[in-house]
Amino acid sequence: MTDVFSCEYQSQWADMDFNQHMANSAYLDYASNTRMLFLESQGVTVGSLMERQIGPVTIEDTITYRREIRMLETFTVDYRVVGHRPDYRRARIRNVLSTDAGPCATVETTVVWVDLAERRPIRPPADICAAFAALSRTDDYELWP
Repeated sequence: MTDVFSCEYQSQWADMDFNQHMANSAYLDYASNTRMLFLESQGVTVGSLMERQIGPVTIEDTITYRREIRMLETFTVDYRVVGHRPDYRRARIRNVLSTDAGPCATVETTVVWVDLAERRPIRPPADICAAFAALSRTDDYELWP
């Protein structure tokens, strides 16, 4: 298992909503970008996913807000696994977005690996399973039946 994977970002003009803080869609975008950067860090490139015609498909997102992120504020996005099936076909991921002031939001996402040509869930290949096995786990992690 690796240390907690995290990425640092700075909020942008395009991330802001009418209330002058980061829009809910931007939280989802940064969480999904961090998930893809994790795969890349483990050698699972976007190109290799395209060649194999497979990909992670989000089937549920839940966002819990704690504090606003403002324009040009620097923040980090941590990435951990909450739970998964033994074959990694389905997993729940938790991203925590934080500034120096503390946690701002938590994004929990359920993903399913899909064969894009056949449009059906699959067990991901060994390199993807190994990447998820290396991912840091949350305190409430559980292996699903």
